Amino acid sequence: MCVSRCLRCVGVSLVPMAIVCILCNILLLVPELKIQFLLDGHVTREATWATGLWGSGFLVSVCAYMDWFLYFIYMYYFNMPSMCVCMLCQLLYSCLCLLSAASCSLVSATGLSQGPLCLYNDSSGPTWGVPLHSGYLFNRTLWSGVCLEPSSVVQWNLVLFSVMGTVSGLQTVLCGSRVPCSVCLILLPLWSHVHLSAGSIGTFLCIYALCLPLLVV
Repeated sequence: MCVSRCLRCVGVSLVPMAIVCILCNILLLVPELKIQFLLDGHVTREATWATGLWGSGFLVSVCAYMDWFLYFIYMYYFNMPSMCVCMLCQLLYSCLCLLSAASCSLVSATGLSQGPLCLYNDSSGPTWGVPLHSGYLFNRTLWSGVCLEPSSVVQWNLVLFSVMGTVSGLQTVLCGSRVPCSVCLILLPLWSHVHLSAGSIGTFLCIYALCLPLLVV
């Protein structure tokens, strides 16, 4: 019962984080909340890759719900084959979550360091491009003195990329912690099935109770 309550509390933690990433990516696509910039192609490149939508958003949410689905299959149809299949699927979903969240975190860091796409004054006149460089993060005078349109796009991208990168980074850590546990829980049933002593089964159940909450994170 204690493990079950822990699963209910921890198992849904990836879903709100996925929603945060989805909202951040959507807002990055509409600076000033105007869709015209997106239609004209004047949106930061890393935002158009939409890793917050399909990566840390959709795929992580699907994996989180599949964890619960596999958990209920395991609980209602407990036997050695179903357990091994569920744990193998758990491992595959954990790896998919890890790659999806890591890609979103990497893209967010890239978008944050490169700066936004905006309209700025060039030697030939106003032009669209990426005028800032990595040093702009530590020079606040560039935040409002370079980009003409969209207004306050530097602060807009800075906040949203920072939030999305932090949340997807946390997702990466959580999903990464599940991979070794998945491998362990695939091997332990086989080991306990061969050595059917009470001590080995008891050891397996203790490790399973400790690792399973991480798998349904």
